[in-house]
Amino acid sequence: MLKTQIKRRAAEGAGAVRQLAEIRAAIAGLVDDDLLDLADIFSGETQTWLGEVATTEVRRRNLSL
Repeated sequence: MLKTQIKRRAAEGAGAVRQLAEIRAAIAGLVDDDLLDLADIFSGETQTWLGEVATTEVRRRNLSL
C-alpha cells in the first residue's frame, strides 16, 4: 500500500512538473502583444506564479508595459 502511494505521488509530481513546463513554453511562444496583455492582466498587487513567468519573459524580450 505504501509503495503504491509513493508511486502515485511521484507520478502526480512528475505530471505537475510537465504541466508547468508546458505552461512556460506556451507563454514563451506568445507573440509580443499577447505576452504584454498577459503580463498586464497579472500585474496587480497580488503576485502570482503566472504573472512572474510572464513578467520574466517580457524582460527577456526587452519589452515594456
